[in-house]
Amino acid sequence: MPEEIYNFEAWINIVEPLPGESISHFLGRFEMANLLTGYQVGKDAGVGAIVTRWKKLYFNPFPTQQELEALANFVEVEVEELKGMLPLKGMTMKPRPIKLCAVCYAEEPYHRIEWQYKEQQKCVRHNLRLLTKCTNCETPFPIPADWVKGECPHCFLPFAKMAKRQQRY
Repeated sequence: MPEEIYNFEAWINIVEPLPGESISHFLGRFEMANLLTGYQVGKDAGVGAIVTRWKKLYFNPFPTQQELEALANFVEVEVEELKGMLPLKGMTMKPRPIKLCAVCYAEEPYHRIEWQYKEQQKCVRHNLRLLTKCTNCETPFPIPADWVKGECPHCFLPFAKMAKRQQRY
């Protein structure tokens, strides 16, 4: 067979970042859209296994400019958009437990980076206590990269339906 049959340029499905979205959730959406794993994204972007740490919201050491540039080039978004998915300078992150405002999620289904700030116990938009586990079975939320269907992985209650049992702060 002629060699030019196998000579093609790789392509990816572009995933647009959402306002305030966590890098974990963005990477999960990107991986699903492109049928890739975190390992493959890191390898193809040239940054290695660090991507799997970011999916778990572990930022120590904090991503370097070079790592962000390499990832931005691979996922085809601006570096500044990736920086917007990371904690703000001076803000302390708490990677566990994963937190969620079910009312926000019902409005727009994605994980916000601000929910993981150590000091953040409530949703500033809705004045509701952030959830840390399913309101039905009390299973802790998985990392946002794994929020494929937006539901509890144990009892399958949709995150949006948890809003009914979310308490005022």
